[in-house]
Amino acid sequence: MENKKALPVLFAVMFLVMVGFGIIIPVMPFYAEEIGATPTQLGLLMAVYSFMQLLFAPMWGRVSDQIGRKPVIMIGIFGLALSFFLLAVSSTLWMLFAARIIGGFFSSANMPTVMAYVADITSEEDRGKGMGIIGASIGLGFIFGPAIGGIFSQTNLSLPFYLAGALSVVTCLFVFIVLKESLTPEQRNKQLRERTPLRAAFKGPVSILFILQWFVSLSLASLEATFAYFAYERAQLSAVELGYIFMIMGLAGALVQGGLVGRLTKKYGEGSVIQLGIIISAIGFGLILFIDSFVTAAIFLTVFGVGNGLIRPSVSSLLTKASPTGYGRTTGLLSSFDSLGRIIGPPLGGWLFTVTIGLPYMLGIALSIFALILYRVYKAKAHTPVPGT
Repeated sequence: MENKKALPVLFAVMFLVMVGFGIIIPVMPFYAEEIGATPTQLGLLMAVYSFMQLLFAPMWGRVSDQIGRKPVIMIGIFGLALSFFLLAVSSTLWMLFAARIIGGFFSSANMPTVMAYVADITSEEDRGKGMGIIGASIGLGFIFGPAIGGIFSQTNLSLPFYLAGALSVVTCLFVFIVLKESLTPEQRNKQLRERTPLRAAFKGPVSILFILQWFVSLSLASLEATFAYFAYERAQLSAVELGYIFMIMGLAGALVQGGLVGRLTKKYGEGSVIQLGIIISAIGFGLILFIDSFVTAAIFLTVFGVGNGLIRPSVSSLLTKASPTGYGRTTGLLSSFDSLGRIIGPPLGGWLFTVTIGLPYMLGIALSIFALILYRVYKAKAHTPVPGT
């Protein structure tokens, strides 16, 4: 049932969650190094977080189907706050790993449950718009979070972690006071009675959409891990200039998701928007190979960002319409495939970069072509008509 009042609340919740998460990004390498972590151990600290999300996002999605969205969102945010405070007081490497494991476990509840909430409260016609709004909030959070973290880290390296923890506590209270439950008691009881196994969400043609999203996530993670080196090799861009470039790309992606995805999916259907996004992303990957200055880097990366911004909300929307299981199970599984891409993408991209510096972006083009083929296969196999060609 449509509930337009809840969407701005969900936007604020995910924005605050991602600001809190983003605050620690520029600080974490220096903080871990101060405690004694090697570059390899730092990489493992980052990977273990995504690995926990890979394992537990489907579980939290299933739990939200059974007990409701609001309590699971609150548990996820509270657990994230706990992990930030643990990071702030960490004095040894094992404490850092424990905090990251706890953070990955609890934070894996947030994204799938919020997306399932959006699916609960939107009509099929407006589903793409709702998913796009959540995507925009995440993008904006990632823009503001690192900037805030960088500013506060100049005073004390542990201060951003306390700030992120405090922000998460405030967000949890905000959810408790303002957000209403989207699942009725009857809907929750129905899910408890049926107890559909998780594997049911991966059955039939819909499984192709999960793999498509994995390709997209893999290519994005590969780009993010190598672009700084590539931009320095081709245009001698500094860390500050790279920060501006990623900020421009993030803003463009947020604008596309917040304002354009809903209109396009409503008019042309999710299928058309997914294919358009994949084609634009592939063009962006190709253009990146030709950067030679700050301006070309900003423009070409933004082209890629616009394409990428069209895909995820549209895939999420289409999956919640096509999947035979509860929304939480579906969005949880989708989050797992995203995490799998983030785990494999950076080391794969790094290795390809050492072979030939443009190879990660050639991989991006190839994966985009595969994703386009996968979508056409899905459309041919889908039992129900797919919105968009």
